[in-house]
Amino acid sequence: MDNKEIKEFLDEKYDQYNCKKFIQSDPIQIPKQFEDPKDIEIAGFLSATIAWGQRRTIITNMNRLLNKMNNTPYEFITEADDDDLIEFSDFKHRTFNGEDCIFFLKSLQNIYKNHGGLGSLFQNSYKKKKDIPAVLKEFRNIFFEIPHPARTQKHVADISKKSSAKRLNMFLRWMVRRDSKEIDLGIWDKIATEDLFIPLDIHSGNVARKLGLLKRKQNDWHAVEELTGKLRKFDPHDPVKYDFALFGLGVFENF
Repeated sequence: MDNKEIKEFLDEKYDQYNCKKFIQSDPIQIPKQFEDPKDIEIAGFLSATIAWGQRRTIITNMNRLLNKMNNTPYEFITEADDDDLIEFSDFKHRTFNGEDCIFFLKSLQNIYKNHGGLGSLFQNSYKKKKDIPAVLKEFRNIFFEIPHPARTQKHVADISKKSSAKRLNMFLRWMVRRDSKEIDLGIWDKIATEDLFIPLDIHSGNVARKLGLLKRKQNDWHAVEELTGKLRKFDPHDPVKYDFALFGLGVFENF
C-alpha cells in the first residue's frame, strides 16, 4: 500500500474502533466511571500506570484499588494518613506491589497539595515548555521529589533513558483528546492534541512495522518519535487518534 492507501485504511479502522464498544474491554472504562475532573485524572493515572498485561486483570485490579479508596480517589488522596495507606500494602499487579502503590498515593498527595493536582501540573508545564517530552521529564522529577523506594522509579517512564513512555502517553491521550465519539475523556483543554505522542506498545509497534510506518526495531522513544512523525502527516491536528486503529488491528485482528 502507498501512503494514501495506508491513511484510508487507518482512518477506516479508527472509525471502527473509536466507539463505545471499545470501552467494554479497555482500562479507559475506569476513569469514565467518574464525573469530577480530579477523580477522573487520578483514576486515569493509576489505571494507565498498571496498564500492562491482560486488560481484564488490569480492570479487576483497578476496581479493587478504587474500592480501597472508597471509590472517592480525590477525597481519599487528599485526606489519607499513613494508617489509611497501610491498607494498600497487599496490593499487587504484576511487578507493581504494595510498596510501589503506597508511594504512588503519597506522591499524588504531594502533587495535589503542593502542585495544584495532575491537571494543573501537566498543563502548566506544557504552557511553559510547549514540548511533551520536556513535560514528561518534569513530571517525573516532581513525582519523585519526595523520599521514595528506589524500586518504584521503574514504574514511571524515564524518556531521558529512551523509554517509550507508553503508559504516560496513553494517559495524556485519555486526558487531552476529545472528539464526537467521546471515548477519550478530553478534560484537559490547555494541551494541544497535535503535540501528543503515540502510546507505543508491542501491538501498535508490530502493526506499524507491517504497514511500513516504523523501521526502528526497538519500541523506544526514538520509535515513538518516528511513528508519531508519520502519523502527523496523516492527521497533523490529531495524530494519536490512530492509536485506536493500530491497537485494534493488533489486538482484535492479529494483523
